[in-house]
Amino acid sequence: MAADPTFGRYAEIPYDEMTPEQQDGYRSLLETRGRLPGPNKIYVHNPRLAKVIGPLGAHMRKGFSLSEREREIAVCIVASKWHSGYVAQSHERAAKAGGLPADKVEAILSGLPTSFDDVREQIVYEMGICLTSARWVSQELYDRAVEALGHVGITDVIVLMGNYSSTSMTLAFYDVPPGASGIAR
Repeated sequence: MAADPTFGRYAEIPYDEMTPEQQDGYRSLLETRGRLPGPNKIYVHNPRLAKVIGPLGAHMRKGFSLSEREREIAVCIVASKWHSGYVAQSHERAAKAGGLPADKVEAILSGLPTSFDDVREQIVYEMGICLTSARWVSQELYDRAVEALGHVGITDVIVLMGNYSSTSMTLAFYDVPPGASGIAR
């Protein structure tokens, strides 16, 4: 019989009950991320995934070509797209703390149009809306994105959005509510 859920529908594995491979994946995530928020609590169940996703998450926090504001614009668009309350709540706070105006954050999370005076932020917003709406990327948007972000910035936006799409879907599948904390580690 399965253990009782501790994080939405997911029953976290206490460290001393993990397989040696899971413990290794757990330690790898801690080394790269410093803590295990959100889906990392679930990813630890799959140690091979944990070992590769930790460095990706670390890249998106440090050494990333996007500013914190740009990053949060993209993440909030993805959270809105996938109706992920856990991601939306935590990144609403992060976006506002990072200096994005509350009305813009709330518009993004509500699926309402908004705009940004900063050219890079506007490009990230337009890319995010275009890509999450399964729309064709026009040559004009492509050209403006290359000019504003370069190919490193463009690929960082795309991979960030893909990563947060998998994060949002993971948390939705396991029905993790906003503010869930799981077991203490």
